[in-house]
Amino acid sequence: MTEPVRVRALADGDWDAVVALERDAYTGLGLSEGRAALQSRAAASPETCYVVDVGARTAGYLLALPYPPHRYPDLTRTEAARGVPEAGNLHLHDIVVAPELRRRGLARHLLHRLTDTARARGDGRISLVAVGGTERFWSARGFVAEPGVVPAGAYGDGAVYMSRPVAATRPTRVRPSPSPPAPTLREVS
Repeated sequence: MTEPVRVRALADGDWDAVVALERDAYTGLGLSEGRAALQSRAAASPETCYVVDVGARTAGYLLALPYPPHRYPDLTRTEAARGVPEAGNLHLHDIVVAPELRRRGLARHLLHRLTDTARARGDGRISLVAVGGTERFWSARGFVAEPGVVPAGAYGDGAVYMSRPVAATRPTRVRPSPSPPAPTLREVS
């Protein structure tokens, strides 16, 4: 039996798990930001930050916030309060899934939620900075490197700014029905 997967809004009680996931994912790359910076990014746009639970366990998280195209958070600073976030470009700052739970589609669940939110907000693009050799991963998900946008050295060697358009609607899969639908009965008066 598989445990249920649920994507939900990031809550105050999630921070210990989020900080541990972030630390484990980014310390080796020299990119761990710490609790204050992570919380400041979530506070800038709480409606675009999520966790994914597998059963009762927080298995991953996603932090995104509105940013002008070709700009991204400074990893050495907390996020300043900027008032009501404007629509246009939603920057996927951070997404982490626990290593032992990867390759189960959990990141896909988080990305679907983010894309739905971006669409509802009226954002035309989602951007990110690919770090640690993840450019290929993001390319497979429709993100394209943008030449001339070089992330600050704080993002590490080989960091690549990427973006993709937000589709007007989520594509639906049409499955052929095994047999034609049964005719409906009309009431005769």
